[in-house]
Amino acid sequence: MALSRRSLFRTAAAGGLAAGAAALALPGTALAAPALVRSGRPVLTHGVQAGDVRPGSGLVWTRADRPSRMVVEVAESPDFRRALRVPGPVLTPDTDLTGTLRVPAARGRVHYRVVAEPLDGGPASAPLTGSFRAVPGRGEPVRIQWSGDVVGQGWGIDRATGGMRIFSAMADRDPDLFLHSGDTVYADGPLTETVTLPDGRVWRNEMTPEKAKVAETLTEFRGQFAYNLRDDNLRRFAASVGQIVQWDDHEVTNNWYPGEILTGEVGERYTEKRVDVLAARGFRAFHEWQPVDPRTAVDGRVYRRVPFGPHVEVFVLDMRTYRSPNSANTGRGERILGEAQARWLVDALASSRATWKIVASDMPIGVLVPDGDTAWEAVANGVPGPPSGRESEIAGVLAGIRRRRVRNVVWVTADVHYTAAHHYAPERAAFTDFDPFWEFVSGPLHAGAFGPNELDPTFGPRAEFVRGPSRQGASPLEGFQHFGELDVAPDGTTLEVHLRDQAGASLWTTTLRRT
Repeated sequence: MALSRRSLFRTAAAGGLAAGAAALALPGTALAAPALVRSGRPVLTHGVQAGDVRPGSGLVWTRADRPSRMVVEVAESPDFRRALRVPGPVLTPDTDLTGTLRVPAARGRVHYRVVAEPLDGGPASAPLTGSFRAVPGRGEPVRIQWSGDVVGQGWGIDRATGGMRIFSAMADRDPDLFLHSGDTVYADGPLTETVTLPDGRVWRNEMTPEKAKVAETLTEFRGQFAYNLRDDNLRRFAASVGQIVQWDDHEVTNNWYPGEILTGEVGERYTEKRVDVLAARGFRAFHEWQPVDPRTAVDGRVYRRVPFGPHVEVFVLDMRTYRSPNSANTGRGERILGEAQARWLVDALASSRATWKIVASDMPIGVLVPDGDTAWEAVANGVPGPPSGRESEIAGVLAGIRRRRVRNVVWVTADVHYTAAHHYAPERAAFTDFDPFWEFVSGPLHAGAFGPNELDPTFGPRAEFVRGPSRQGASPLEGFQHFGELDVAPDGTTLEVHLRDQAGASLWTTTLRRT
């Protein structure tokens, strides 16, 4: 590989970290308390994952069943000839025995093998293997997938129906990068053992204690992520592709915003009603259980930019942490990105040298997403005319990138549990100070299917394609799970978009050309 053994170890020492490190530690939260002394070899309990791939490196994740040291071997071929050994962090109960390690990734497909070594010098765990695509060079094509929403609305792992099969369909298409658009878990969505479908079939959920109630303690939030990784399809997918992960609301609770106090019927489900406390615990579990390096985020949290070769750069948004309270969404000062993030997005897009600039948004721009009867959850507010409320903040972003002549910006998102292609154009809009652009929606991955929702006219969206179920909350067995795919040509001249169903079949496609 391109790095010498000495430089490799220097890189590993600088880049290795335990997920949810001390900087994320929260006083007063409950910690898991696994037995610290076990017989036999350590066991890697929830597979391996890779993420936040950067030029020259990628992040590898795993979890063990006891305190032990994470060690990764990295090679250019799956037979691990001439593999380089990279010692990693000690996995401890403080991070729920999870850990991540940044490993070198010079070119092509990087193969890695992970073991957990006992702290007393005994035999290591059985190895687990995975691979991811290093940042591509000039003249190489790129395939990016995106979607969101996993184990929502009561649909968990039913092994009799094959589990979360969409992840195997995605893996079969050999993506180079996966953008997880949020709702990575449903911490507010308890499962029941059985669900009877309208046609009389019975869905049988695999159960764990943490999935039997809403998550409140740190242990319960951790259990949400642990549950999803029990699925064979998801573990196979996670071991085959580098991920870029963001969060939305269900990592904490439905439609949450900073400072919220849970009341009414929702509040009755919770002992801890302060959303800020729940969000801190959910945030910590998210960083422990996902292949995310908080040091790459602007403020150590979620929003960040991820370059992926000469033709692709991804701009990850956080529309949850910095928003104002959900309301009628028409007043001044309403926000969904916050001033600092909105300014960062314009500056980052303007400074990017990538051909295609992919904005990974956790919520759509023009889709009406209600929060109860009088408030709005996303950007749009249903009021025709000039931008108001949170729309004003997005209008500022769109106008800013137009003034700075940013080209080839594409927005991708999930959240609304159906798939759609939206084209925004000033000639159809009440607000005209922006260049036309596309927003592609795809989901859910494994959750109830809904929609489609109405579109707000402020930015002139037109639905070129929409696919949703005939009934709200349709199960994964009813065929309305979706993911999207972006294929960038080797020379960057085109970006081909496919909206795909849960078997991987293309439902709709278009080809965008570089301008």
